[in-house]
Amino acid sequence: MTDADTQRTDAPSNEIPVEECYRLLRTQQVGRLGVNAEHYPLIFPVNYGMDHHTIVIRTSPGTKLTAASHANVTFEVDEIDPIHRSGWSVLVRGLAEEVTDAHGADLVRRTHDAGVAPWAPGEHGHWLRLIPHHVTGRRVVPGELPPAVDPRAYL
Repeated sequence: MTDADTQRTDAPSNEIPVEECYRLLRTQQVGRLGVNAEHYPLIFPVNYGMDHHTIVIRTSPGTKLTAASHANVTFEVDEIDPIHRSGWSVLVRGLAEEVTDAHGADLVRRTHDAGVAPWAPGEHGHWLRLIPHHVTGRRVVPGELPPAVDPRAYL
């Protein structure tokens, strides 16, 4: 480690309380669903909505649906402000399950009422619910930027 490394000031990162994470999840429409499929972790952008503390995703048949159904998944949402070098990120780990009529009419109705409107064209007749097991969030606030050039480089 050099002196320049120890003098560098990183932007502070602050943990976000769980209830604030849920509030932030409700402010967005697009998140990233992480699944294990085809021997690799895959990440898909998805439109989503919320049913209380459950994430609702409307999707089409295929890899995403197959890999996520009854599987442990991750879900990430963020908002970044590049001008002010700030933002936040919420990460959810939980169990995803495809919603079918077997879940009961009330759950199916609540899932459909979550207001998920896919942006991508095509058939999106399948619904996933992500039941959170662990929710974390971080907020990045502007810090002092390191100098563009190390002043010790000059005689």
